[in-house]
Amino acid sequence: PAWVLGIDLGTTSVKAALGTGTERGLALAHCCSRETRAHTDSPEAGPQGMEQNVQKIIRALNECLAALPQQQLQRVSHIGISGQMHGIVFWKSNKGCRWTESGTGPAFEPQEVSHLVTWQDGRCSPSFLSSLPLPQSHVSLATGFGCATVYWYLKKSPDFLKAYDAAGTIQDYVVAMLCDLKKPLMSVQNAASWGYFNSRSKSWNTDILKNSGFPVHLLPEVGDPGSIAGSTVCAWHGIPKGAKVGIALGDFQCSVYSCLTERTDAVLNISTSAQLTVSMPHGFQPPDTPDPSSAITYFPYFNGDYLAVAASLNGGNVLATFVGMVAQWTEELGLQVQESAIYTRIIEAALAQRHSKLSVHPTIFGERHVPEQLASVSGIAASELSLGHVTRALCHGIVQNLCCLFPVQRLRDTGVRRILGSGSALARNEVLRQEVQRAFPFPVVYGNDVDAAVGAAMVL
Repeated sequence: PAWVLGIDLGTTSVKAALGTGTERGLALAHCCSRETRAHTDSPEAGPQGMEQNVQKIIRALNECLAALPQQQLQRVSHIGISGQMHGIVFWKSNKGCRWTESGTGPAFEPQEVSHLVTWQDGRCSPSFLSSLPLPQSHVSLATGFGCATVYWYLKKSPDFLKAYDAAGTIQDYVVAMLCDLKKPLMSVQNAASWGYFNSRSKSWNTDILKNSGFPVHLLPEVGDPGSIAGSTVCAWHGIPKGAKVGIALGDFQCSVYSCLTERTDAVLNISTSAQLTVSMPHGFQPPDTPDPSSAITYFPYFNGDYLAVAASLNGGNVLATFVGMVAQWTEELGLQVQESAIYTRIIEAALAQRHSKLSVHPTIFGERHVPEQLASVSGIAASELSLGHVTRALCHGIVQNLCCLFPVQRLRDTGVRRILGSGSALARNEVLRQEVQRAFPFPVVYGNDVDAAVGAAMVL
């Protein structure tokens, strides 16, 4: 039987899932994950910038594929690719990569490519965003969105844009390199995440953008999620030349696709960020204009459907920041402890504390609808300051923040009967799982750590 490869290019790691089609769907045979460690400084944007080194992301991708069994890779007929939404990477068409020989066959290396400006990027302040033209879209524009980042370069560093003639998300870049696309191709899912895209007409706000001097030649062409973008132009880690490559998808939609089977299910995903979602009825269309104060956004899904999503900027990244703070304090005290060891210890300590009176509102990264509302801690008592108490309160706060964005009563009103948990932070953190089960009056079923990669493979 033919094999299918699913790839997810996440914020902190690259994941691959290899499986074969059966009458019951995708049978997962092998999976692999590699951390990218791709964060890099942003000299132009300063501390508000959040960029990643594309070479390191592709290196992690190559390591992932090299770890999968060659015999099965040689039988792959289709490749599905998802990745982090909203962000943008620029490249020079025809010079975006070069193909070299690796131990497992041909592979590509980035060449004339910028850093990836990620969804976490904060260079576009509220005042800067308010100076931009109003989009004709159901999605409010926010910092970290691809089109907002292009505007920032246009106004702050126009020479930067002159070096490139193509742009896309990191997953769009990989698809373009594999298929040697002369013009990048982007799914409706990723286009909506950039801003200035009308999901109803499936078109960019070209007139609005042109009138403000936006370089519209950088905008990719747009296609439907689930369609084929092209075929591999070279054998790739043993995958045959001519394998079909799907148009790149949003990682969140793929995570949902990997587990959502009933419309009475809600999906809770906690990875670097966090989302709580329900599927909208067939035929639903989002409003013409967004409600900037609403915590709910409508994400294009598959087959013309939409998801109602409470998309929080605060998930596993909050715990990662806490661990980084503990590591820094420890180092300042003259000691060295690996962050991986700190993770293990704080979770163990929190499991020993079933409750904490400490109250943590964990929005250290703000939220898109209230970017100025940052984190706070209250109920601080001398008896609640152990690592266990603080970690328990932090995990509780992450889950409760999602419940504030998408209240339990609203879930009930939409007919939700079950919660499906997915994402790396939930898969690895028993304390978070306990807090999820306390917060929701529904049965909770958990997925695994490669949901988006599996979903990307299932779509094909």
